[in-house]
Amino acid sequence: MKRIVISLVFASFFMFGFSQKKELRSISKMVSENAFSEAKSSLESIEGLVANSEVKYQTQYQFLLGNTLSGLKDYQGALAAYKALESLESSSGLSKYAKELPAIYEQLTADLVNSAIEDNKTKNYESSFKKLFLSYEINKENNQDYLYYAASSAINGEFYQEALGFYLTLKEQNYTGITKEYYVTDKESGEESLVSKQEFDLYKKSKSYTNFREADTESRLPEIVKNIALIYVQQGKVEEAIEAISDARAANPKDLGLILTEADLYIKLDDKEKFAELMVEAIDQDPTNPVLYFNLGVINSGQGNAQAAREYYEKSIELDPSYRASYLNLVSLILDGEKELVDEMNSLGNSRADNLKYDQLLLKREGLYREVVPYLEKSLGIDGDDVEVLNTLKNIYGTLGETERFREIKAKIEALEQ
Repeated sequence: MKRIVISLVFASFFMFGFSQKKELRSISKMVSENAFSEAKSSLESIEGLVANSEVKYQTQYQFLLGNTLSGLKDYQGALAAYKALESLESSSGLSKYAKELPAIYEQLTADLVNSAIEDNKTKNYESSFKKLFLSYEINKENNQDYLYYAASSAINGEFYQEALGFYLTLKEQNYTGITKEYYVTDKESGEESLVSKQEFDLYKKSKSYTNFREADTESRLPEIVKNIALIYVQQGKVEEAIEAISDARAANPKDLGLILTEADLYIKLDDKEKFAELMVEAIDQDPTNPVLYFNLGVINSGQGNAQAAREYYEKSIELDPSYRASYLNLVSLILDGEKELVDEMNSLGNSRADNLKYDQLLLKREGLYREVVPYLEKSLGIDGDDVEVLNTLKNIYGTLGETERFREIKAKIEALEQ
C-alpha cells in the first residue's frame, strides 16, 4: 500500500511538472495579451493542483493571478495575490519576483488612486475610500497620505464609523502630512509661484528668478483630531471627543490649530466660557490674527458684554481693515441700543415733559445712526453690492434727512435689482 501512495504522489508531481507547467505558460501568454477573463478561468481550474505543488510554481501562480486581477480591476484580489507571492518568497528563500514587486506595487497604487479620483468625481465615495485604504495597505509606512484621503472620502459619503477608524489610526501614528513647498519669484512680473523641488533647483541657476524660499505645509493633525471629536460628538460620545483633543494638545500644547480645534468643540457644546478662554490662549500664540479677536467679540456680545465686544471688533479691524464681518457686527452691536430708545419713546405721553424727553431720545437715536454710518460705508467699500447693507444705509440717510446720499443709494439698489 505504501508503494502505491508514494507512486500516486510522485505521479501527481510528475503531472504538474509537465501539464500544469504548460498551463502556466499558456496563462502567462493570455495575460500578456490582456485576455484577463480567460486567464482567470484557467487559473481557477488549476488552483487546487498548484496549492500542492512546488513553491516556485505557487509563486508563479500568485504572480499571474495578481496581474490578472489587476487587469480586471479587482484591486483587492490583486493585492492579496501579490502579498501571498511576497510571503511565499520570503518563507522559502526564493527571490525571482522580489525585484519586480516594488514596481508592481507602485503601479497598483497609481491605478487605485486614479480610480478613486474618478469615483470621487461621480460621488461614489464608498468605492473611493476603499480603494484609497487599499493604497495605504500596500505600503503603510510611505502611503499614509492615502489613509488621510480615504478618511476624507468616507466623510464625504457620510461613512463616519469608517472615517473614525482611519482618523484614529492616523492620530496614533502622529501623522501630520507636513511636506516641504518651494517658491520662486519672477523678477520681471514680481509674481511668486509654487514650483517642484526639481524646478526650484533649476531656477536657482537662472537670472530670471529671485526670492527663493522653502516653507512647510500646515499640519493635518489638528484637522484629524477635530474630525475625530466631531464624529464622537455626533455619536453622543462627548467624553471621548474631549479626550481625543486633550491627548493631542498634551503632545502639542502650543499648536494653534489644536487650540482652535478644541475651541470649536466647546462652541458646539455651547460652553461659551471655555471657548472664550481658548480664544485668549490662541491670541497668545497668534496676537495679530483678526479672526480670533472677532470671535471674542461675538462671545462677549452674546454674553451682554457690549463694551468688551466692541473693543474686540475694533481690534480686529485695526489688524485687518478689510475684515468686513467686524464692521457689520459693530453696526449690529451699536444698533442693539435702538430698541430700548424706541420702546421708551413709544411709552411717552403728550405732556410737555414727555415731548421734551421724546426729542432727547430722538437725538440719541440719530446719534446711533450717525455712529454706524462710517462702519456701513467701510463695509460697502469692501463689498459694494450687498443689498442688505445698502438698504440699511439708505434708511438711515433717509431718517437723518441726507437726501442726496439717500437718492444715490436708492438708485444703486434699483440698478442691482434689475
